[in-house]
Amino acid sequence: MGRDAAKRLEALSAQIRACRHCAEAATPLPHAPRPVFRVSPTARLLVASQAPGNLVNQTGIPFNDPSGERLRDWMGVDRDIFYDVSRVAIAPMGFCFPGNDAAGGDLPPRPECRRLWHDKLFAALPQIETVLAIGRYAQDYHFDRLGHDLPKGAGVSQTVARWREFQGARPLIFPLPHPSWRNTGWLKKNPWFEAEVLPALRAEVARLVKK
Repeated sequence: MGRDAAKRLEALSAQIRACRHCAEAATPLPHAPRPVFRVSPTARLLVASQAPGNLVNQTGIPFNDPSGERLRDWMGVDRDIFYDVSRVAIAPMGFCFPGNDAAGGDLPPRPECRRLWHDKLFAALPQIETVLAIGRYAQDYHFDRLGHDLPKGAGVSQTVARWREFQGARPLIFPLPHPSWRNTGWLKKNPWFEAEVLPALRAEVARLVKK
């Protein structure tokens, strides 16, 4: 990426961080906006998640929670590599914590982020070679953005189970379930994920983050 393109990415990132659209929406965020994402002109690996959780909202550090520990284990990297923005970009479908539902779970990502920012942001990141698409919202968007077919109505489990079908395309998409500890039961019921997907995932991550 040239110097001018890097400056445009920096300017766009500043606009996203200053966004207050959801504070003024008909259904506003339940807290002050705090967009959490990390991008650079050199990172070749993108972690595309759903939205920051409450702990992340408090610290401003993405995946600074138990889900992040599990994700780093899946990727085979430590915190130093994971938070090296020159090597790993992190951009959720909703940049701000969307709040909790009546049951105490996280609400879905706010759709305004996708509409206002995502196409612009990823157009400014042409060097990305591999996308770790975590959860259905990220999978829907990135498969469509990159022109890959994803059957309508397919759930996350079915999409992740078809991971080998997407290996030949570039940019490569690795569909993943959410690393939340709430998915521990899913992992136990699907041992093929640890046995088959994780070795391939770790090899691809190692290739991309090598300096």
